[in-house]
Amino acid sequence: MPQLPITLEALTVLDAIDKRGSYASAAELLNKVPSALSYIVQKLEEQLQVTIYQKQGRRSVLTPAGKNLLNEGRLILDAVERLTVKTQTISNGWEPKLNIAIESILPSSAVFSVLNDFLKLHPTIKMDISEEIMNGAWESLVEDKIDMIIGASNPIPKQKGIQTLHLCDFNPVFVVSPDHPLTKHQQPLSNEVIARYRAVVAHDTAQQWIANSSAVISEDQYFYVPSLEYKINAQLAGIGYGFLPRQRIQQYLHSGELVELAIEQATPIVPLCLAWKVVNQGKALKTVREMLIARKNIIHC
Repeated sequence: MPQLPITLEALTVLDAIDKRGSYASAAELLNKVPSALSYIVQKLEEQLQVTIYQKQGRRSVLTPAGKNLLNEGRLILDAVERLTVKTQTISNGWEPKLNIAIESILPSSAVFSVLNDFLKLHPTIKMDISEEIMNGAWESLVEDKIDMIIGASNPIPKQKGIQTLHLCDFNPVFVVSPDHPLTKHQQPLSNEVIARYRAVVAHDTAQQWIANSSAVISEDQYFYVPSLEYKINAQLAGIGYGFLPRQRIQQYLHSGELVELAIEQATPIVPLCLAWKVVNQGKALKTVREMLIARKNIIHC
């Protein structure tokens, strides 16, 4: 079988150069000399018969072909890393790394308190924490980008080999700033009245799955934000209305910076859970899961 020109070493070099911004800095990261990196890139260009870098003033920048090679190559590097982790897990039962998504609804400080206690017991295990919203969390779990979701909400994807445990309940509160026009209307507010005004909506982080917008009443006035923290700040600024977790905004309700309004539409409590794939039997994931459940009383939604 002929040797393929695109090697893991070459992809690693391109990734390092792009992240560090120069051959010298990338060489330091990879514990190599800059000339070695230049040789690897030059050899790759010759074997592929493409130009990966082109001069732009004093800088070398990726060509369109180079950018595509890097982007696709990173998918391969990620896949190799996941394969390495799974192989090591099968060997010793303890994962060297956990990828965990925290739903934006949850206060990360309480979750981090539990994770810190875990790391004190297992300091060599790496953790990669991401923030996800609605279907974005499920998509990441199903596609093996993460090992567990903390704070996953319904609906649970069917026939995906997913297991869940109840963690806490999200108590949504309909709030606006004190000078918002909705405060002048008679309560409980009807959907017809609410729909006249702008809704602040946290973007579902799903990339391929259908995005989910929870409890949106407006017909065509939206202000999209990337996280719950942004959503809270947008509503404090008076940009629009929205549902927020009572525990997260209690201080603003007490100070009067946010006002809770009664609405005709029922706002049921939303159960949130831990979610993971049944096939993920690593000891680290199991331990973190057990610690979170044992201390779920401190994780208020």
